[in-house]
Amino acid sequence: MGAILNAPIIVDAGKTSRGNINDLKQGRGKLLDDVQEAINEVATSLGSDAEGKQLIPVVLVYKKKERKSRRGSFLPIRLPILG
Repeated sequence: MGAILNAPIIVDAGKTSRGNINDLKQGRGKLLDDVQEAINEVATSLGSDAEGKQLIPVVLVYKKKERKSRRGSFLPIRLPILG
């Protein structure tokens, strides 16, 4: 039995610069080479099952949201009521 054709292949490119991401969007650069290398590896691992099939890469770019520090950012202060 051959490889499953509809299983996603996930490649983590790790931390990268904004310039590399912009180059990828324009169809060039190091990240594009990484994507093409991953597609070639998948195609060779599928062998004859990949014949006549088109492999479509889906690239997700995300930025981790910074966690807010709770220390010192919120101090419960009561002001005296003037009256």
